[in-house]
Amino acid sequence: MSLEIASILVLVALFVIATFVSVHMGALALMATFLFGTFVLGEDVDTLLSGFPADLFLILVGVTYLFALAKDNGTVDWIVNILVKAVRGRVALIPWVFFVVTALLSGFGSVVPAAIAIIAPMSMGFSRRYGIRPLLMGLMVINGATAGGFSPLSIFGTITNQVVERNDLPGSPVLLFLASFVFNVALGLICFLLFGGRELLGKRDLGRGLESKDGTPADGGTDGVAGEPTGSGPSEGRGGQSGGSPAPYHDPERRAARRSVQTTMVKDHDDDVNVTTLDMNRIVTLIGLVVLAVMVVPPLNQDVGFTSISIAVIISFFSPRISKGAVSKIAWPTVLLICGIVTYVELMERLGTIDWLGDQVAGMGAPLFAALIICFIGAVVSAFASTTGILGALIPLAVPFLLTGSVGEIGMIIALAISSSVVDSSPFSTSGALVVANSPEDQREKVFKQLMVWGFSMVVIAPIVTWLIFVVPGWG
Repeated sequence: MSLEIASILVLVALFVIATFVSVHMGALALMATFLFGTFVLGEDVDTLLSGFPADLFLILVGVTYLFALAKDNGTVDWIVNILVKAVRGRVALIPWVFFVVTALLSGFGSVVPAAIAIIAPMSMGFSRRYGIRPLLMGLMVINGATAGGFSPLSIFGTITNQVVERNDLPGSPVLLFLASFVFNVALGLICFLLFGGRELLGKRDLGRGLESKDGTPADGGTDGVAGEPTGSGPSEGRGGQSGGSPAPYHDPERRAARRSVQTTMVKDHDDDVNVTTLDMNRIVTLIGLVVLAVMVVPPLNQDVGFTSISIAVIISFFSPRISKGAVSKIAWPTVLLICGIVTYVELMERLGTIDWLGDQVAGMGAPLFAALIICFIGAVVSAFASTTGILGALIPLAVPFLLTGSVGEIGMIIALAISSSVVDSSPFSTSGALVVANSPEDQREKVFKQLMVWGFSMVVIAPIVTWLIFVVPGWG
């Protein structure tokens, strides 16, 4: 067996082990780098560490630190409150509010699973309050996070654009972001129409319960107190037990806990927070987010990581008590995951595995078919594992194939990025697992099964659709 094949088998083993065993994929990747690099390739520690992505490390720490502060000081909750007020009681628009909020968080740099971990509990509170199906609300949160996930400020976008830049491939960060955003908006609209959105049209919360356009109580309305669904007992609808009997199914929650530990920030509590006022801390945080957006794009082009950390430190001066625990909420599991995977992939590149694999794909003689296969690989693996991990591994593996010029580089990168990210609705992926874990307990099993059907339909549909839209016409 050649060393190139051996290194690929090790990479596959990392994803398989981390999917079915509670071992962190990033730690596994660093261990593989050490053992394979030292005992097989004979590399020293300095050479092994040359592949460590210091720039990505800084970006991950900076943006998750900043958004931990934004969550703790109430800025995120204030944004949700303002947007909900802006829809003036139109219940059908509330799922879109959470789509927009998660898109804003991930678009400004929050790690996608972290953004979902912040917003999912709040969204399920509104789902209970207004009789919105948990499946619809969960999918809108996931699609919203993915819609913003490929902005030039985001982690997904940063990983993808850095691979493109390092390999001198033609790229378009703005086009990547816009294509992903539009695709996820369309997906959100489909989810809205399929999973109960039409039932919400015409319903309004006027402060005395849900009403239809004609003023009569709407189905699933309240008993006269806005925020409490009709017929809900003290615990029913709040994720508690219904009728005093324990919920019959708990596996999705345990699975969610096992999967989310890899990529999410720590939550202090699950209480719905209602922040309605702007104080100095929130004003400073909002200004900081705007400054970040301005500083990291042309013509300033400042480093995202250093800028995020600098803004977070300034915010900390205004709220030292609140910021004390923010460092512990930096997405350290995500930092370990991405840095570990990228470090191992860099070892594969030094070994020549990347070039060898690209030659094998290019030699298939059917470039368009090979491109479709790569998109399917990204979708299948990402449905069971971390999208951040698969982006860090699969895009570099596709680089030699892209360098042949057999397909449009920009279109292929966009298709691969979207195919690998929209399948996050699978309950075996971190994002889907978080939605299951935050769903009302009496509906958790149902949401798990529905997400499984939807997520795996995306595994089949998304690669084909993105291939037809972006690869076949030869974008780039």
